[in-house]
Amino acid sequence: MVKQFDIKIAIEYEVNLSEPILLASKNLKIKDLSRIKSCKLIKRSLDARKPEIKVNLIYEAFIDEEPSEEFLPFKLQDVSKSKQIHIIGAGPAGLFAALEAIHKGLKPIVFERGKDVRARRRDLAKINKEQIVNPESNYCFGEGGAGTYSDGKLYTRSKKRGDVKRILAGLIQFGADENIAIEAHPHIGTNKLPQIIVEIREAIIKCGGEINFDKKLTNIFYENTSIQAIEINKNKKIEVENLILATGHSARDIFELLNDRKIEIKAKPFALGVRVEHPQELINYIQYHSNFDNELLPPAAYKIVKQVNGKGVYSFCMCPGGIIAPCATAPNEIVTNGWSPSKRNNPYANSGIVVTIEEEDWSAFSKYGALAALKFQEDVEQKMFNSIPNNEGQLAPAQRLIDFVKGRASKDLPKCSYQPGIVPTRLDQVLPAFVANRLRKAFDLFGKSMKGYLTNEAVVVGVESRTSSPVSIPRDRESMQHTQLRNLYPVGEGAGYAGGIVSAAIDGMKAVEKIIKN
Repeated sequence: MVKQFDIKIAIEYEVNLSEPILLASKNLKIKDLSRIKSCKLIKRSLDARKPEIKVNLIYEAFIDEEPSEEFLPFKLQDVSKSKQIHIIGAGPAGLFAALEAIHKGLKPIVFERGKDVRARRRDLAKINKEQIVNPESNYCFGEGGAGTYSDGKLYTRSKKRGDVKRILAGLIQFGADENIAIEAHPHIGTNKLPQIIVEIREAIIKCGGEINFDKKLTNIFYENTSIQAIEINKNKKIEVENLILATGHSARDIFELLNDRKIEIKAKPFALGVRVEHPQELINYIQYHSNFDNELLPPAAYKIVKQVNGKGVYSFCMCPGGIIAPCATAPNEIVTNGWSPSKRNNPYANSGIVVTIEEEDWSAFSKYGALAALKFQEDVEQKMFNSIPNNEGQLAPAQRLIDFVKGRASKDLPKCSYQPGIVPTRLDQVLPAFVANRLRKAFDLFGKSMKGYLTNEAVVVGVESRTSSPVSIPRDRESMQHTQLRNLYPVGEGAGYAGGIVSAAIDGMKAVEKIIKN
C-alpha cells in the first residue's frame, strides 16, 4: 500500500530531519523498517503567515510493496512516415502537442513565425539595448513562446493533477531540475528554460517531426466545415487534414486573419494595469516579518487580491529577484512583463497589478466587433508610447507609487530594472481613468494588508497589458473542434483556454488526443 504523511516544522530545523524511512516509521507508526520499501518527499511549501516561518513537507511511503518504476512521460519513437498533424506555434501548447503526437505515433509539423531560442536572444538584446522591436522575434514570439524569456513560472490553477504532474515530468525528462515536481510554486528561470526548449526541439526532430522557424501563417483556405489548406509566408500553400492553432495571446494578425476570413472569434475580458517594482529587501522584510535569512529562505514573493467597487484588482506574474522586460510586439507601443533568473538574485521584486477589462469598458471600440477588446488594448499601449515626447524606442512611462496614488507628478524616479529606461510621467493620467482609479484604491488597500508596501521607494511602470488574450476562438467543449470548422483545434492562451505554461501545455496535448478520437 501507498501512504502519505505530512510534517510541519520550523524552517531552521529542516536540515536536521532524519532519513525519510525513519520519518515514515515514526509518523505512520510502523516499527518494522523492512516493511517500508521506499519513502520520498513529494511536495514542499513555505508558511510565512506568522513570525516563526515553517515549511510544510508531504512524503509518500510504499509499505509492503516496491515503488513502480519511474516512467518517461513522453515515448520518443520514429514517426517520420506516420500520419501528420500540422501545428501553428512553438510555444508550450504547440511543443507539447508535438510531443504528444510523437507519443501517440503521429508526425507533428510545426510552423513558428519567430526564430529559434538562440537567434531570438539577439533580437531581445536589440530591444533592451537599441530599443528596436522585431515584430516577428521578441519576448512574445519565437521558439518556446512568451514563457521562454519571461520567467518560466510553472504555477497553475489546473485541477487536472495527473496532467500537471505529466507536464512537470516532461520538463524534467528534457533537463529541468527535479525539484519542480516538489516545490509548491515551481520555477525554472529564464536562464535555464531556453536549453530545455532546445532539448525538446531536438527530440522532436530526431523522431521525424518537423519544426520550421520564420514561417508565419498568412492565410487559411476552407470549404463548408473543413480547412483544406494553409498559406505560409504568403507564398507556400500546404494541404492539411487537422490543424492545431497555438499562436499565443499576442498574435493580433492571426485574430485579424480569422476575422477577415469570417472564421468565428469573440472579444473576451482580459486584464490590464501596471508593473510595480520594489526593492527585494523590502518585500523580504514585509513577507518574512523581518526574519529573512539568505541561507534558508528564498527571495519573498507575494500574491494579493482586493475588491474595488465590486471589481477585482490583483497581482499577476510576481517576480522575486526579477527584471521588468520590454514586451512590445510592434514599434510605437509600450508593453511590460517580468521575469526572474533561476536564483532570483536580482535586487528588485516586480509584479503586474491589474484590473479586469470587461465589455462595458471597451464599448468605445464596439465598431470593431470581435476585435473590440484587442483594439482597446492596442490603444492603451500606443498611448503609453506617445506619453513620452520624442519617444523613438522603448522608453516607458513611470511614476513613484505614492505619487501615483496621490495623483501628483514624480520629480525623479528610483533605480529600475527596466533596461531601455523609464521617464517620469503622469502615468495615472495616461491610463484609462477607470483603470487608474481602481489601481489607486487597490494600492491603498495593499498598503494596509502589507505594511510598508505603499512607499515611494517603489515605482509604477506602464503598461502591463498582455496578461491574457483579448480574443477567444470558440470551440466545442467535448471535441475541442472549432464551432465552425471541424478540423481546426484552437488551443492555449491565444485561443482563450489557458493561463500559463502548464495549462497551455495540457491544452495542446488534449487537442492531439481529441484529433485521434474524433
